[in-house]
Amino acid sequence: MTDSSVPPMPAMPPNEPPPPAKKPRTNLVIIGSAVAVIAAIVATGVVVVQSGVGESKPAATAESNAPDADAVPAEQPTPEPTYSEVDADSFAIGLKTTAQHCFGSAGCNVTVEPDLTYLGDSEEIDPDAVYEITYEIHGDESGPVIETAELSDETNLNYTPSVISTASAGTKVSVEITDVSVQGV
Repeated sequence: MTDSSVPPMPAMPPNEPPPPAKKPRTNLVIIGSAVAVIAAIVATGVVVVQSGVGESKPAATAESNAPDADAVPAEQPTPEPTYSEVDADSFAIGLKTTAQHCFGSAGCNVTVEPDLTYLGDSEEIDPDAVYEITYEIHGDESGPVIETAELSDETNLNYTPSVISTASAGTKVSVEITDVSVQGV
């Protein structure tokens, strides 16, 4: 007797699913290689920087305990810069007329400013010092006018314009430096 409730057996057993295919690891190899190269470059840079910070001897040189006659101490104090001595002869001065109001026979009111020139190299001037330059203006009806200008930061000149009264429009106005003193050194 045949049991009709059981299905017949297939002639071949069912196929098992194939094992999953291995993905190529090419991308991982490339990324890993790139990381290794970058790490090597960074490590080399650190070694080079560190070797330059310390002593100036090559890394392959053997150390000895004997002092080196040619060795320069690692930290020498920076020598203080020397600056030129500044005096009245270090400058040329002129006057620049910025305003002139004349009143006929009553004379003129003239506003002048110093036009100062350092006769040397401005880098020879101490940048931390303030130089007080005293100058005398001639040509005012009541006599010489004494003014002071301050030179700082090697090239910054501070002054107050001078207003003088002259006897006429043809009066010659002149100036001379009488003193230079150093402040703030």
